[in-house]
Amino acid sequence: MRIPLLRIVPDDTKFDFMRFRRISFPVSAVLSLIAMLLFFTHGLNFGVDFVGGTLVEVQSKTGPADLAKMRATMGTLNLGDVQLQQFGNPTDVLIRVPQQPGGDAAQQEAVGKVRAALGDSVDYRRIEVVGPRVSTELLAYGMIGLMLAILGILIYLWFRFEWQFALGAMIANVHDLVLTIGFMSLFQIDFDLTSIAALLTILGYSLNDTVVIYDRIREILRRYKKMPIADILNVSINSTLSRSIITHVTVTLALLALFFFGGNAIHSFSATMLFGVVLVGTYTSIFIAAPLLIYFGVGYGRQESSEGAPAKFEVEMTRAKPAKR
Repeated sequence: MRIPLLRIVPDDTKFDFMRFRRISFPVSAVLSLIAMLLFFTHGLNFGVDFVGGTLVEVQSKTGPADLAKMRATMGTLNLGDVQLQQFGNPTDVLIRVPQQPGGDAAQQEAVGKVRAALGDSVDYRRIEVVGPRVSTELLAYGMIGLMLAILGILIYLWFRFEWQFALGAMIANVHDLVLTIGFMSLFQIDFDLTSIAALLTILGYSLNDTVVIYDRIREILRRYKKMPIADILNVSINSTLSRSIITHVTVTLALLALFFFGGNAIHSFSATMLFGVVLVGTYTSIFIAAPLLIYFGVGYGRQESSEGAPAKFEVEMTRAKPAKR
């Protein structure tokens, strides 16, 4: 007895994705421009990892934390623009103390002032001190890592596919990064080392999804010499749609668990991943990476060829399925 396979999407799906390319490209261009404007005008909310300073995570012992009272207390310490943020439970507060002039000794002194001001009314769950030199190096190395990752992706795809595929995937990945950074700027999500890890993960995930579709496109291009390129792209996306949906749903469930129950330490990572993987990565692979091949001249001259090619493909795929027992 053969166990039936799980079919999220019917095998005979014929959704015309390519007709939306005249909408998806202008929309993506506008969103990318908005994201870049946000980056240059609104900026990113750099975390302690990149700007230096002290991060103190406390938990109130006497019930919900009184942020107004704590801000007033911090304001008397002359430590600059101290930021307080409530997260998770009402008792949890994150205190960010800016970089103090005087090096590490001044930072340790600032921590002492905060502890003395808050006294025994809170539990100190985490204290992190990052100096200015370390933070600058971390930011520089993070940016270099992103650039090297994009370059490595381009070289890898250039060898595995033709240059049109490599350039299409490159544009799609940069599109993902631009929109994700715009999202982080808009909502002022902490941009720290975990955010760099999230961006690199988004690159890898989006690339994997794109390569799966590209590999299917290349297979059908070689098999059907006269099938129009738009039909090839539609057939390729439809034939991998079930795999894409299952993958994205499972990843989304895992990220939602991290976002709601993972705590503040990975909040920026999980929020960035939810946007970059679930919203941007899925959309980009189908509506940006694949249609770009039409404009790069892949399969040029096929548009006026045989009309029966898609039907022929479906017949062959049906014959190739194993017989039911």
